[in-house]
Amino acid sequence: MSPDNPGAPAARSGAPAPRRVVQRRADGPADRLDRALAEAWPDLSRSRLQALIRDGQVEVDGQVARDPSARLPPGATASLSEPPPREAVPQPEPIPLAVVHEDADLIVIDKPARLVVHPGAGHETGTLVHALLHHCRGSLSGIGGVLRPGIVHRLDKDTSGLLVAAKSDRAHRGLADQFADHGRTGPLERAYLAFAWGEMPGPRGTIEAALARNPHDRERMAVVGAGRAREAVTHWEMLERFGTGAGGAAASLVRCTLETGRTHQIRVHLAHLRHPLLGDETYGAGFRTKSARLAPAAQRAVAELGRQALHAVLLQFAHPVSGEVMRFESELPPDLDRLAAALRAEGSETDAHAGLTRPS
Repeated sequence: MSPDNPGAPAARSGAPAPRRVVQRRADGPADRLDRALAEAWPDLSRSRLQALIRDGQVEVDGQVARDPSARLPPGATASLSEPPPREAVPQPEPIPLAVVHEDADLIVIDKPARLVVHPGAGHETGTLVHALLHHCRGSLSGIGGVLRPGIVHRLDKDTSGLLVAAKSDRAHRGLADQFADHGRTGPLERAYLAFAWGEMPGPRGTIEAALARNPHDRERMAVVGAGRAREAVTHWEMLERFGTGAGGAAASLVRCTLETGRTHQIRVHLAHLRHPLLGDETYGAGFRTKSARLAPAAQRAVAELGRQALHAVLLQFAHPVSGEVMRFESELPPDLDRLAAALRAEGSETDAHAGLTRPS
C-alpha cells in the first residue's frame, strides 16, 4: 500500500472533501477493503472506515465500493472522500474545568464531584462532555465522524479525580485499547482513595466478584453468579484506621486499584465486604448508624459530605501517539480533606504492616 496523502485532514468548510488515494502493490496479496484502508490510514478507526465505505465514500478503480469485506485486489487503486465531521448534538457550555494536561491529542482533567460525565436522561446539559466541547472548541478532530471528545473511561457523578479524554480519532483508538486491556500488558494504572466504614480484614487483599445489573433495581449493580455477570477484580490496601477501639476502627482509608473497570465496581465490592464507602447512599445506607461511633465533628463531616467518599488519585497510561508513559496524581479535594481531618482528630493509625504512609 502506498497512500498519496495519508495525513490529509478532513475539510471543515463548504469546500469538497479532499480525496485520499492508495494503490495496492501489483504483487501484493488481496485483503479486505476496510483492513487495507486501515493499514494505509491509521488515523481513521476501522469502524469509521467501514461507515465511510457503506456511505459510498470509497471508490475502487473508479467504482463505488460499499462492502467493507470486499477484497482489494493486487494493483487496484482505492480512493476515499472523508466528509467534514458533523457538529456534536450536545452544545458547548462554558463549564470551568481543572485541566491537568492537554496536548493536540488528549486532555486530562481533575473532575469535581457532582459533575456528570455523559449526557443522558435527566442530564441533558451541564455534563463533562458539554464542558469539553467548549474548552476544546477548534482543537477536536472528528471521532467517528463527529466533532466530540472521546470518553474512554468514566467516573461516577459523585466520584472526583483524574480522567482522560481523547481529542482525535487516533488518540481515542489508542486509549480505548489500553483501557480495554486494563493494564495487563501495558503501563495503564488507576488508583483510588476510598473512605470505608469499619476496619478492613487485613493490610491488603483482592476482591474477585462478578458484577451485573441488580435484577430488582436497574440503577444499581450487584454481585451475582458469574454466569450472569462480568468479571470484576479490585485490589485494596489499608492506609489508615480512624477511631480505633475495642471493636476495631470506625472507618478506614483504603487505596484501591482496578484490574477491571465495571460500573460502580469499587463501591459494590467494598459493600460486598461489609465495608461500604462513607456517604454512599446507594450501597451503604444501612451503615449510617455506624456514625454514632464517631466524634461529633466527624459525624458532621460525614453528614455534610453529600456523596460517596471516593477519589481517583492516580492515572497512568502510555500516550497513544508518542508512546510516552504519562503519570498524574491528584490531591484529595477540599470536602474529602475536611473529612480526613475530622476523622484524624479523634485518633488514627497508619498501617505499618503494609509499609504505607499517610497520603498528603
